[in-house]
Amino acid sequence: MDPQSAGTAGPAGPGAPEEDPEAFRGRAVTTLTSARARTTLLTSCVEEPDLTAQHSPLMSPLVWDLAHIGNQEEQWLLRTVGGQEAVRPEIDGIYDAFEHPRAERPKLPLLPPAEARAYAADIRGRVLDVLERTAFHGTRLTEAGFAFGMIAQHEQQHDETMLITHQLRKGLQALTAPDPDPAPLFTGPAEVLVPGGPFTMGTSGEPWALDNERPAHVREVPAFHIDTTPVTNAAYQAFIDDGGYDTERWWTPEGWAHIRRNGITAPLFWRRDGAQWLRRRFGVTEVVPPDEPVLHVCWYEADAWARWAGRRLPTEAEWEKAARFDPATGGSMRYPWGDADPAPEHANLGQRHLRPAPAGSYPAGESPLGVRQLIGDVWEWTASDFLPYPGFRAFPYKEYSEVFFGPAHKVLRGGSFAVDPVACRGTFRNWDYPIRRQIFSGFRTARSAEDV
Repeated sequence: MDPQSAGTAGPAGPGAPEEDPEAFRGRAVTTLTSARARTTLLTSCVEEPDLTAQHSPLMSPLVWDLAHIGNQEEQWLLRTVGGQEAVRPEIDGIYDAFEHPRAERPKLPLLPPAEARAYAADIRGRVLDVLERTAFHGTRLTEAGFAFGMIAQHEQQHDETMLITHQLRKGLQALTAPDPDPAPLFTGPAEVLVPGGPFTMGTSGEPWALDNERPAHVREVPAFHIDTTPVTNAAYQAFIDDGGYDTERWWTPEGWAHIRRNGITAPLFWRRDGAQWLRRRFGVTEVVPPDEPVLHVCWYEADAWARWAGRRLPTEAEWEKAARFDPATGGSMRYPWGDADPAPEHANLGQRHLRPAPAGSYPAGESPLGVRQLIGDVWEWTASDFLPYPGFRAFPYKEYSEVFFGPAHKVLRGGSFAVDPVACRGTFRNWDYPIRRQIFSGFRTARSAEDV
C-alpha cells in the first residue's frame, strides 16, 4: 500500500448523504473507538504465547495483526491526512501485507505484544488529534471523513481475521458471547421470486463505500427464484448422508480434485460421532445445530450442494438485487430493510454473538420481497468471479481491489456475525479463493424463473 499515491479526486458522488461534517467527525470517532475496543478484546483474552504463535499457515500471528492495524493507521491518517512525520518508518516493510505472505510472517522481527500495544495506542492518540482539526472536504481522501472510515473498516476486517484465528486456535475457550435469541422454526416459503428487469447495482453516493463497490450502474437481471434463508446444517447434512462427497457428478473438475486430494468429507470443524455430527466452535465441542445456516464451507462445496439440490448459486447481481431492490419504488436501498443503519433487530453483526442465528431469524431485516438474513450471520458465496464494475477507478490504492480482479477469486456477499456494521452494506463485496473454508462462509441458492 502506498498512501502517498492517494492524490485528490471529486466528492463522494451524486446521491451522497447531506450530512454535517461534525456528524461525520462523530461517526469517525465512534467507529474508530469501537474497532479498537474489539481489537483489544481479541488480543487480551489469551496469553502472550498465543499472540505470537501462528495457529495456522493461513493466518498471521495475532500480534502481527495488532501492529499492522497501528501501522496502517499511522501511514494513512497520521502521515497522509495529518501530514506528520513518520513515527516508526522502519517497520513499514515488516507490516506490508503484500510484501510478506501470511505463512512467512512468524519469521519476521515482529514487535512483541507489549510494544505492539503501546505503538497502536500511541498512534491512535495522535490520530484523534488529527481528526479534531481535519476539514472534511477538499480531497476525496478527506471528503466526508473517507480516510477515517476506510481505516475503521480496515481494523474491523482484521478483527474478523483475528476471530478466524481464534476459531482455528487449539486449546481452551477464550471468547464468550450470548447466543442469538431462539427463533421459532421458520415455516415461510422456501424461496422468493425476484422479478426481472433493471436495477441499480453498486453505489456512487455512499460516503465510506470502497472502490470495488463503485460506481452505481444499471444491471438487467432476468427473473429468478432465491432461497428465503441461507442453507442450513440439516439441509447440508442431507447432502452428506446422500453420498454427496463421494459422487463426482455434483462437483466441478477442480472441486472434485480438491476434495479428493485433501480428504474433505464435511464442513470444516465437523466430525461424526456415531449417529450425530459434532463441531468445534471457539474451543467448545457441540452437536451441530440443525437449524443454523451451514458455516465453514468452500465455494466448491456450496456449488456441489446446489447442483445436488437441482439449483445453482446466485450471481452477484442476483444477490444484490434480492437484497436491495424495492419493487414499490423501483429503486435500490442501502440495506434489505431500507436506508437506516443496521440495528440489533435487523441482523446478526458485530461479534455480538459467536454463531449464526437460526434460519428465518430477524424478520425486521427482511427485504421487501421477503428474503431474510441477507445481511449478517454468514458470508454467502455467489457464482460470480471478482471483477470491476463498469467505470471502476482504483482508489486510494490498487492493492485494495484491482490486483485481485479475475477468475481466481469468487465473490461473497452479506457479511457474517463477525462483521461490524461499518464494514457491511448492501453493496459491500468480499472475495476469496474457492478453496477457502476457515472464513465464516455459507450460502443460499437460486434458480432461473423458467426452471421447473
